[in-house]
Amino acid sequence: MYRVHPKKNLGQHFLIDLSIAQRIADTVDVCPDLPILEVGPGMGALSQYLLPKRRLLKVVEIDTESINYLRETFPMLRNYIVEGDFLKMRLNEIFDGKPFVLTGNYPYNISSQIFFKMLDYRDIIPCCTGMLQKEVAERLCSGPGSKAYGILSVLLQAWYDAEYLFSVPETVFSPPPKVKSAVVRFTRNQIRELGCDERLFKRLVKIVFNQRRKMMRGSIKPLLAQLDREHESDVDHSGLLADPIMTQRPEQLSVAQFVALTRRVSQEYA
Repeated sequence: MYRVHPKKNLGQHFLIDLSIAQRIADTVDVCPDLPILEVGPGMGALSQYLLPKRRLLKVVEIDTESINYLRETFPMLRNYIVEGDFLKMRLNEIFDGKPFVLTGNYPYNISSQIFFKMLDYRDIIPCCTGMLQKEVAERLCSGPGSKAYGILSVLLQAWYDAEYLFSVPETVFSPPPKVKSAVVRFTRNQIRELGCDERLFKRLVKIVFNQRRKMMRGSIKPLLAQLDREHESDVDHSGLLADPIMTQRPEQLSVAQFVALTRRVSQEYA
């Protein structure tokens, strides 16, 4: 039945339940009229339901075998296959700088990197949908207080509204993955400026979640030590560390609280 051999190093698991493919394709309708970029089309299970939407569709594929299969099976796609590594592409060149919807049955081995890249191009990606590992989906969509809430949860939800749409069993793939999957959707919110130093915001979030079992008072100290060295200063941080928020753990803080804390840390060096 299959003419493309699934490659483990590319994280390929081909979707064979076409009703699921149709449901995933329909998730892009929340952003009508925009062109669509599909990542990892494989054998076109999702592409075949995106094509009838009468929107410009381009697909990014790194696997030569899949590219040849797509060209033969979907002639309409022949001139719209972008060959190469999605993570190395300049996404502003795909549609000449115009906004687009990002979607796909994302390879599990690079799904987190895909969303970090999306954040870099958030001004031209107002909507992102697709399927990924259930554990990662829960992480991206979880809110404060959840054990799944982490670095990508905060960074993504600073700029996007996150929706966990539905779960998908292992049995709808060939070969079946060892994990469950889920379909998610991210829609750009109204935030255009965080109101704090964005680079510092990222550093703070990453550092404190790397020590998520500690209270903020302990998990933020490595960042403060780094900043002291960078500013060649010996700042007294006792006031900051005495703030009640420092008795909480990272997963208890909302995006807004991380933004406010970033501003507070900046003020330490003003």
